Amino acid sequence: MAEEERSRVRYEKRGRVAHITLDRPEVLNAMDLRMHAELAEIWDDFDADDDIWVGVLTGSGEKSFSVGQDLKELVQRIENGQATSSFGSRGKPGWPRLTERFDMAKPVIAKVNGLALGGGFELALACDIIIAARHAEFALTEARLGLIAGAGGVFRLTRQLPYRVALGHLMTGRRLSAERAWELGLVNEVVPKEQLDVCTAEWVADILACAPLSVRAIKEVAAASASLPLDEAFNARYAWEDRRMRSRDSEEGPRAFVEKRPPRWTGT
Repeated sequence: MAEEERSRVRYEKRGRVAHITLDRPEVLNAMDLRMHAELAEIWDDFDADDDIWVGVLTGSGEKSFSVGQDLKELVQRIENGQATSSFGSRGKPGWPRLTERFDMAKPVIAKVNGLALGGGFELALACDIIIAARHAEFALTEARLGLIAGAGGVFRLTRQLPYRVALGHLMTGRRLSAERAWELGLVNEVVPKEQLDVCTAEWVADILACAPLSVRAIKEVAAASASLPLDEAFNARYAWEDRRMRSRDSEEGPRAFVEKRPPRWTGT
């Protein structure tokens, strides 16, 4: 099937897990507007499906997670006078993209199987957990192209790395090896490429062993309280924490522990 005719993203549900695979390996999973539009529908479905508790985002093949924006398409848009942009994707295909879904409570794991450059790195930064193959590399290369990391890279990298380290990479486009990213606390685990699937599955299993409402409340509270003074963080209201506190699962966990059996989570 011609590249123009097939989907840009594979979306599979297996049990409680959604697998989202950027599927343009012939261009290292570069993201065009059609891919963004497909991803928006996928994230909508992922967020709405009560049977799905965790997502795994990756790229097709072993060379690239994603090298970011499809520059050939960008040049065509430049020639058509349609390319000027700055931060965010409002008004463009695929809005809101994962990088702007600030209220998505379900956890998403980035399984980085190669290059994560530009917008591909920004996608990984928007995930909650990053597992990287040892040969993976990360970079925000926009400054070398006269662009800026407008899908949140400028904002997230300076929050997820030491400020001066992040600024150095933003201003030069220098690459980070997977091992260096792990040393800096940017990724959760680095493994040989042949162990990437198994390692990711172990993280998924550990998340699914936890109460889904607890996981969502933790994600929400951690993000919402990050810029709050400690006393305000304690006194703030959090929607998912309100749901967790009143849930059946908040009673099921202690009961299961006392009864010495695995908990039976329902997400209610």
